[in-house]
Amino acid sequence: MNNSISSPFQRFSLLILGFVLVLGLLIGWIFLQSQSQSDTGESNGFFAGSVPENLGLTHQQLAPCPPTPNCVVSQNADASHQIAPLLYTGDRDQARERLLKVLSVVPRTSILVSNQDYIRAESRSRIFGFVDDLEFYLPVNQSQIEVRSSSRLGESDLGVNRRRLEQIRLAMQDLEP
Repeated sequence: MNNSISSPFQRFSLLILGFVLVLGLLIGWIFLQSQSQSDTGESNGFFAGSVPENLGLTHQQLAPCPPTPNCVVSQNADASHQIAPLLYTGDRDQARERLLKVLSVVPRTSILVSNQDYIRAESRSRIFGFVDDLEFYLPVNQSQIEVRSSSRLGESDLGVNRRRLEQIRLAMQDLEP
């Protein structure tokens, strides 16, 4: 009885099995990395990307979108990146609290900065943990919230950033007094 692996079929089968095992380990590792978070709540997974340096307000303005189609902003945007600000009635502080309440139930979203006129959050995709940065600016004496949502990595987001902000808009409208 010969126990050697000599037939081409056996060699090919072992090669395929080895490839599948390595691929499975790689996918598992990527998944685990994408689910990890640092102590600050910021994503540090394989597909998290770096926190952009242009986040925040500059002269009461959110940053413009890059040329890629994976970003929308309500201030000074070209047609492909434009989205309407969130409108509200009543007090600005109450609108801010409603927005924080909505963001607290958006899946895989963490609020990282929250002050009187600015909120920054991160949303991660379900499978690979791609990170999108969400920003909200509540200007004084205006009944609107300026918004920006941008993917850190990739070219296209298949409309995810726009859809997420539109869902937030609908939830805010549902909570209007």
